[in-house]
Amino acid sequence: MHRQLTNCRFDHFGFRFVGLMTVALALGAVALGQEVIDATAFGTSTQMGKNVAIKIIIDRYSTPEDKKTLDEAFAKGQNQGLVDALSKMKAVGRIQVPGTLGYDIAYAVSVPSQNGRQVRFVTNRKISFGEAYRNTQSQAYNLTAGQINIEQEQKKSGGVLYPAAQLVINKDGDLQIELRKNPWRLSNIIVRGKEKE
Repeated sequence: MHRQLTNCRFDHFGFRFVGLMTVALALGAVALGQEVIDATAFGTSTQMGKNVAIKIIIDRYSTPEDKKTLDEAFAKGQNQGLVDALSKMKAVGRIQVPGTLGYDIAYAVSVPSQNGRQVRFVTNRKISFGEAYRNTQSQAYNLTAGQINIEQEQKKSGGVLYPAAQLVINKDGDLQIELRKNPWRLSNIIVRGKEKE
């Protein structure tokens, strides 16, 4: 009889624990409401053969007012104006790379495409201590940007990551991305969570 009471108490405790954990996890997922995009970045050209997993966490997408702010900042101060404006913006998400703490994403949008949508993001690039100490030219490439094409058929999804970039106006008057090194190809895209407006 003593053995039956012990099992009964454990079962009662076990059901309570499982129930509480289920409610806590559900509330956490609803409270966060994040969209998480996992991808593998593959090096191209001189970085061929290198790959790294990245995670992009979007808490919310940027507003039309945010875009207007960036457009005006670029018109006034070109790349440095954009960098200054991005540094003042509230983070809309985070990009994480293994081996680092990651960093905030200042601007992200989701726009419809023919077979799904594109997620575009830009943020200030973290300048390493070595770059700052040696005052290298790479400091001029102070933006990180990317574009992820999320297709309805997810295995066809892909994208590109520009780890060190700057925006310039070329001789034809068009906006152009200049890169410090080569872009990284994004594939193995996995999207979790809901797209936040």
